[in-house]
Amino acid sequence: MEIRAGYDISIDFPAPTPLVLMLDIRPERENDLLSPQNAWFDPFVPVQRYIDGFGNRCTRLLAPAGRFRTWVDFTIYDSGLHERQGYGAPQTPVEYLPSDVLVFLMGSRYCETDILSEFAWSLFGHIAPGWGRVQAIVDYVHNHIKFSYQNARNTRTAWEGWSEGTGVCRDFAHLAVTLCRCMNIPARYCTGYLGDIGVPLLPDPMDFSAWFEVWMDGCWYTQDARHNEPRIGRIVIARGRDAADVAISTSFGPHMLSSFNVTTLEVG
Repeated sequence: MEIRAGYDISIDFPAPTPLVLMLDIRPERENDLLSPQNAWFDPFVPVQRYIDGFGNRCTRLLAPAGRFRTWVDFTIYDSGLHERQGYGAPQTPVEYLPSDVLVFLMGSRYCETDILSEFAWSLFGHIAPGWGRVQAIVDYVHNHIKFSYQNARNTRTAWEGWSEGTGVCRDFAHLAVTLCRCMNIPARYCTGYLGDIGVPLLPDPMDFSAWFEVWMDGCWYTQDARHNEPRIGRIVIARGRDAADVAISTSFGPHMLSSFNVTTLEVG
């Protein structure tokens, strides 16, 4: 199947401001592109592209004063299959984890493992290590947090999301990631495109989505505590420890978002 995806974002700057964008899809999906993923900028500015420490594609530039717009529109191939699940997969003991996976057991900016560890063990410690424990965590977060755009807050941490019981997809992901790490399950935060493909259309405006991946038996598996079901057509933009590592834009100065539109739909 083919998926059309893209974005159109405008930001107002009071003065020339350095900016880092993380809007390109992950390098692993580039071979699936059916049309170029060439970002446009208005006004035109020179850019520098690089790969960060987590393997994400980044674009570095100096945004001019005034309104700065960037947009892209591309088509990508997708298998059309629901994402693979790790039913029955055993949990890898910490002492056997690869060194580059260990970082996804640590606490981070939005994932306070030190605060939630005792709670996590009290709730999930009786469940045998493995996929069943992961699913129990996802089920808990799915039922505990109430999705609400009106209650979105870009500074909310996992502990705050747990305490307040409300949030958006990033809050579901942060809490699930944190509880998994508390139970010695490596978990990393993901952001990207997720259209309503193979599911009833949601009335909410299209946006970038957040989910997470867990390391089980030598593989990374996708999990989504907000939707709590395997989906079709997920397109990863970035992976990291939490939202701080995968911000779609990082501005080194004052700015104001003027417009924000995301497209994700099945072609035909």
